[in-house]
Amino acid sequence: QVQLVESGGGLVQPGGSLRLSCVASGFTFSMYPIFWYRQAPGKERDFVASIVSTGTNTAYEGSVRGRFTISRDNAKNTVYLQMNDLKPEDTAVYYCHARVLWNDRPYDAWGQGTQVTVSL
Repeated sequence: QVQLVESGGGLVQPGGSLRLSCVASGFTFSMYPIFWYRQAPGKERDFVASIVSTGTNTAYEGSVRGRFTISRDNAKNTVYLQMNDLKPEDTAVYYCHARVLWNDRPYDAWGQGTQVTVSL
């Protein structure tokens, strides 16, 4: 069973930091790029960051570039999102995503999400 499980969210003050983790199971993690998305209340789910299978290339949405860092540990089947200098507009549920081959078909795997709240 393909599974993604996020953790690490919480309440933090503006300017603070959090590190999110996403642990994968049920597929060959090291073969796939992994994505972080976020969804604020009443808004669409938006792309935040991505990392290729080897970890050598990353991409970021403009408002988080320079503040967030995505990384992965293929030995631990885990991808991380280090978030620094957090702002109230970063408040959202953060989701881990992978599109994997499952039973010979593409399958969009999503985690359950982890809440990040940036507030005084």
